[in-house]
Amino acid sequence: MEDFDINSLSAYLHLTPDQVKKMAERGKLPGRRIGGQWRFSQPEIHQWFEDRIGVSDEKELVEVEKVFEIQSQKQSVDEFHIPDLLNVDNVAMPLLAKTKSKVISKICELAAASGTLWEPDKMADAIAKREQLHPTALESGVALLHPRRPMPNAMGEAFIALGVTHSGIPFGGPRGCLTDIFFLIGSTDEAVHLRLLARLSRLIQMPETLEQIRVQTSPQGVWDVIHAADEEL
Repeated sequence: MEDFDINSLSAYLHLTPDQVKKMAERGKLPGRRIGGQWRFSQPEIHQWFEDRIGVSDEKELVEVEKVFEIQSQKQSVDEFHIPDLLNVDNVAMPLLAKTKSKVISKICELAAASGTLWEPDKMADAIAKREQLHPTALESGVALLHPRRPMPNAMGEAFIALGVTHSGIPFGGPRGCLTDIFFLIGSTDEAVHLRLLARLSRLIQMPETLEQIRVQTSPQGVWDVIHAADEEL
């Protein structure tokens, strides 16, 4: 995986070379000078995007989706809609887990039982390691579970699984907040992953969507809420 230079990164981010240079010089982009020239690691740029998604507003999240739209068209995710990747069989309402480790293993087992995920144990292990590095739980009571890097050999195509526990559990959320809604993001490509993460982040920021999810009593009911919310995006 080759590093970006100023010109290639500006094209990748849909910015001008001057904008990229200024952001790098001000420490707003992860990069380093080698022989007087700026170089940017692709994994570090992807991580920068992922961190930005977690604190971005609706307008910024739309821009993130646009940046990676062209990158992900090759992955058969052209018209990008969450319900197309979230099969009802991949929804657990409720998810019967009371600890962090059980949530991770149960939601991976759910995806495996539907035939979506081929290697649930490897995925669960990768997610647990990702959570140790940086918890994905948000203040809203949602966690966006995913491995640090896409695992294309563990699945046939990108997918989402969703579990809702009876009550909130400690999951590393900010200021000790509890988590009860868990999305599992399975991606085969970095661009697909970030585009999917951005769209999910937009969806869970919509008024009343999370509360509507919490009051459902069946997987179909949860899927219907997601479908209605996605249509509004």
